Amino acid sequence: MPIDSDDSVPLVVSALNKGIGPIASPLEPEETIGVGWSLLDEEIALPAAVLYEEKLAHNVAWMRDFMKEYGVKLAPHGKTTMAPKLFGRQMDAGAWGITVANAHQAFVACRHGIPRVLIANQVVGKANLRILSLLLHVPDFELYVCVDSASNAYQLGEFLFDTKQTLNVLLELGPMGGRTGIRDQVQEQEVLDAIDQWPAALSLAGIEVYEGVLSEEEEIREFLRRAVDTLKRLQDEECFDRKRPILTGAGSAWYDVVAEEFAPDRLGVDAEVVLRPGCYLTHDVGIYKKAQEQIQERNSVAAKMGAGLLPALQLWAYVQSVPETDRAIVALGKRDAAFDAGLPVPALHFRPGSASREPVPAPSHWEVTRLMDQHAFLQIEEGDDIHVGDMIGFDISHPCLTFDKWRQLLVLDKSWRAIDVVQTYF
Repeated sequence: MPIDSDDSVPLVVSALNKGIGPIASPLEPEETIGVGWSLLDEEIALPAAVLYEEKLAHNVAWMRDFMKEYGVKLAPHGKTTMAPKLFGRQMDAGAWGITVANAHQAFVACRHGIPRVLIANQVVGKANLRILSLLLHVPDFELYVCVDSASNAYQLGEFLFDTKQTLNVLLELGPMGGRTGIRDQVQEQEVLDAIDQWPAALSLAGIEVYEGVLSEEEEIREFLRRAVDTLKRLQDEECFDRKRPILTGAGSAWYDVVAEEFAPDRLGVDAEVVLRPGCYLTHDVGIYKKAQEQIQERNSVAAKMGAGLLPALQLWAYVQSVPETDRAIVALGKRDAAFDAGLPVPALHFRPGSASREPVPAPSHWEVTRLMDQHAFLQIEEGDDIHVGDMIGFDISHPCLTFDKWRQLLVLDKSWRAIDVVQTYF
């Protein structure tokens, strides 16, 4: 359906309106395929991506409790999973809203009942602006978008002025050498002036940052303090259209530092603080495991909470060939798993039909050394007990680039049986 045609507006808005309602809805007929199936009884075709219910529940509760300790709100980044059912779990646990990266993702979230969406990015281009306009038609739906240039603010203002709609915008700050974001007060004033030109179309709601482009804690803290200082100054100058402006930041690696710097009891200004980590939901055994270990070491709140985040996402695949004594080929490849931040890690080994009803840990010396589109090269040792038809469960690094390879993921209970289906919308 074209989104730049006036004829499409009633149809699209009607579809969006139908999505607004209870987030946790019954399974649709097409979603029931797989529920009740057993992984260990080979009732699930492999390769398959699975989520573990117990670990998901733990991670949701852990992050909820962490945010409560600091008195801040959570808007997890939905781009990680693009799975509305998982968005719903996060909202049910008290999330303020869902963060997304673009207009399409905002559309998906709204269509599936998420009442508040923050696009932590600039939105440019006619078709994307048209999507924003469609979303603004939806009753009781809140939308926030970042701006970091006068040009972007002018494009948004001009477009929405014609539609007689008002959009909440967040002033994005960025560090020198970073990604997007205003670098200095000269640019800041240019953007503020551009926003002021469209008072009926643009409403300045707060300040947004993304600290993940920086790598050292002290430079991150300095950047975050700049954001706090800017918030105070603009609040004193009565630039915001909200009594309590929004102050938002935090990816999945430094959210503890952001929580400390943005904690309401030390801000000195009444603001609505919103943090946006997303990978915590499934976690991993690679880059986010390392980041979480550092958080557990440096942050007293995380340390006292005991067990940290748990890896809740695995990929299961069959051994399809053992062509050499020190090599097995597994039916899992780049089409199935992220490989930008480390190759999949063999974690569990199971032989169908064996007397044991539990997978066992994979030998520590097993290692994936290479991935092709549909094949993984698994380094083994001569004499290892590994057969064609064996099942291996792999941990991953970087969930964002694993989720986007799957249209459906099965949620397993403790008995390795599917109890739910999660659909993605990339």
